[in-house]
Amino acid sequence: MSTEGHSSSGEDDQVLVAEYALGLLEGGERAAVARRIAGEPVLAADLRLWRNRLSTLDNEFAEVAAPAGVLSRIENRLFGATKAGAGGLWNSLALWRALTATAAAVAVVAIGVNLLQPRVDPTAFATQLVAAIQAQEGSGVEFVAIYNEALGEVRITSLKGDAVADKDYELWYIKGDAPAVSMGVLPVNERREIPIDAATRPNIGPGTVFAVTLEQKGGSPTGVAQGPIVAVGTATPI
Repeated sequence: MSTEGHSSSGEDDQVLVAEYALGLLEGGERAAVARRIAGEPVLAADLRLWRNRLSTLDNEFAEVAAPAGVLSRIENRLFGATKAGAGGLWNSLALWRALTATAAAVAVVAIGVNLLQPRVDPTAFATQLVAAIQAQEGSGVEFVAIYNEALGEVRITSLKGDAVADKDYELWYIKGDAPAVSMGVLPVNERREIPIDAATRPNIGPGTVFAVTLEQKGGSPTGVAQGPIVAVGTATPI
């Protein structure tokens, strides 16, 4: 099959191979996909296509500085103005530097996912946004979130991190100056699809911030973030 040809594999299989090529799968799931690729010529051809197209991306993207005021806006949306100026994570340069580095990682993942578009029906798979949700203060927790507007779904994949006893990671989105809104607790070392209802969809767009906090088991009971922020990323158009 030509590297520019079209695969006859299903949409779910194409997404799995894309995630495999981008390094988003780990552990047993990665091993299972590797076995399928080894035994299914169509998936093996898909993988060759992805690797050929991704091989030239590394040198095409430079880091872009985060916009001024990002830190204070995220802090205020998650915790309210009472914590602005408090010590700890949000006064650390580590968060600012991590957000600055996010653009390069997002660009590689975004373009990689976008390469899938000509291979499927755009009305069935119309990914719009991607966010690299990067670890803060050495938390070791990282995720990639992909928003599919047509399906009304955020697919979030855990890349790194360990579960914490009697705690849960909780995902929040922050649109502009609006308060942070919980999207639910997140498993570690798994992928989760989060449905986005019609009322919420206008709030998920370019510049929407995704933040992960470490909360009590089951997530924050108040609807307001209470635990420390362990990862942050910004939605970027593909």
